[in-house]
Amino acid sequence: MSKMNRRHVVPNPNGGWDVRAPGASRASAHYDTQAAAQARARDIVRNAGGGEVTTHNRNGQIRDSDTIPPGNDPCPPRDTK
Repeated sequence: MSKMNRRHVVPNPNGGWDVRAPGASRASAHYDTQAAAQARARDIVRNAGGGEVTTHNRNGQIRDSDTIPPGNDPCPPRDTK
């Protein structure tokens, strides 16, 4: 994969939540709830071959980041066995 697929779940100034690609002028999708926007962002990234979904809080700060397989997790969990 030459370029990692990314989507951000960000608050919309008029209410609700948007799913945006980095650098995009328009949202890929808009939902009333953050959970619905996260689910759609995961579907978009999964259908594109995996990547990262980054969720922001109401203040715009990053709240959570999730790697969708088969993307490469920059901090994979370590096997403790």
